[in-house]
Amino acid sequence: MHLSDYDDRDATSLAELVSKGEIAPKELLEDAIERIEARNPALNAVVHTMYDRARGRADKLPDGPLKGVPFLVKDLKLKIAGEPTTNSTKLEVGNIAKRSSVTADRYEAAGLQIIGKTNTPEFGIMGITESALRGPCRNPWNTDHTPGGSSGGSSAAVAARMVPAAHSGDGGGSIRIPASHTGLFGLKPTRGRVTMAPFAGEAWGGFVQEHVLCRSVRDSAAFLDIEDVVTPGEPYGVPRNDRPWLEEVGADPGKLRVAFTRENLYAGEPHPDCVAGVDKAVQLLKDMGHEVVEAMPPFDKAKMVHAYFLTVATGIAWFVEDTSRRAGRKPRASDYEPATWLLSQIGHKAKSWELLDAQVTMQRTGREVGDFFETHDLFVSPAVGRPPARIGELLPTSSENAQLALLRTMNVRPLLDLSLAKMGDSKLSWTPNTQLFNQTGQPAMSVPLHWNDAGLPIGVQFASRFGDEATLFRIAAELEKAAPWADRKPASVS
Repeated sequence: MHLSDYDDRDATSLAELVSKGEIAPKELLEDAIERIEARNPALNAVVHTMYDRARGRADKLPDGPLKGVPFLVKDLKLKIAGEPTTNSTKLEVGNIAKRSSVTADRYEAAGLQIIGKTNTPEFGIMGITESALRGPCRNPWNTDHTPGGSSGGSSAAVAARMVPAAHSGDGGGSIRIPASHTGLFGLKPTRGRVTMAPFAGEAWGGFVQEHVLCRSVRDSAAFLDIEDVVTPGEPYGVPRNDRPWLEEVGADPGKLRVAFTRENLYAGEPHPDCVAGVDKAVQLLKDMGHEVVEAMPPFDKAKMVHAYFLTVATGIAWFVEDTSRRAGRKPRASDYEPATWLLSQIGHKAKSWELLDAQVTMQRTGREVGDFFETHDLFVSPAVGRPPARIGELLPTSSENAQLALLRTMNVRPLLDLSLAKMGDSKLSWTPNTQLFNQTGQPAMSVPLHWNDAGLPIGVQFASRFGDEATLFRIAAELEKAAPWADRKPASVS
């Protein structure tokens, strides 16, 4: 038996069919496998399959809230016992996990059928998914363009209707950027909401939060209910919601005080398509009766950009050292992509007081932005600075590669400092609007409210106060009802 409308159903709907006995998990599994086999070759979204493992579990799944739903996980950080996690770096190929991440265990306890792992850039450091190891992942809306990163494989797979939802992670926009680029709903939870146990307490100084990319607001809430469980030993405290997140979907948000900007937050000028998305959101909010004003939270752009890249660089330096150590060798440039090696060298050369200074900058900004949300319930901005780039457009140019090669050999601190200073320039202008909320820890989401004349999706970012995913789910459900997006899909799956 095949489900004729599989492509049109979200995870919640598929789980309801299983619960009612209208379809068996093994039948949904084969529907998903059929689509991966047919659609993935053009996209390179799924880089590792787990079909036999999933087939072996299909008749004995736990009776959880998403029983039988096919699911993919990102090939970065999240581990599944007996399966590889490469982080898209060549030294990790063949590295088989001895145990699963706690979040992966929770997914399977909820009855999900994990059937594969998705494409990602090396160590997740790019807003595109074009690693040397895995090759480029392509956007289902137009395969000449990127689906974003670092959760590009997950976003492409969900947009192409291989699965209704896929695991993702966001350390600088890696859920929200691909959500914007592929017409999906993508929420980055509050810092500390979703555990990285048992392998880590945090990544990139607390920037990274894991969750999912999906097509419906209710699916995002349902998955957060699975993930949001108090876990011993967490490094961060986070406000708890007093009821399931799923109950916030459809709840009355009341009359909200909404601030918005059409401007990019960290670099460059916004593309007209991205401005059009914000304008559409603003008009919808006004039509719903919310109070909307043009205003921005206060922050020192230059200091926050520097703090972001310095923190990421130290995190990448640790990843390089850890990966090389487990491979039984000293770190060397030839084992990593040029951008990864450059960041690792910046991290190695940074002084301890410089990292502490960056932390102080971000903590002070967090308090200032927190004060802004005392008088505003939401802040709306472009999710990205420009529409999806073409494949290869954001990779280092020949000139940049020559400069990187020089840095590999010279490793001179002034040159590394110059490289760090320049990171906030041209390439950041493509994705300049998401990092702020990784640094402050606040929840933020990309909502698919606009498609440009070329047929490419353009998301709009909404952020709320620390711990307040409830308001995001409520307003997202209102927007989903007022401007439905679920019926829009790429021509290849229409």
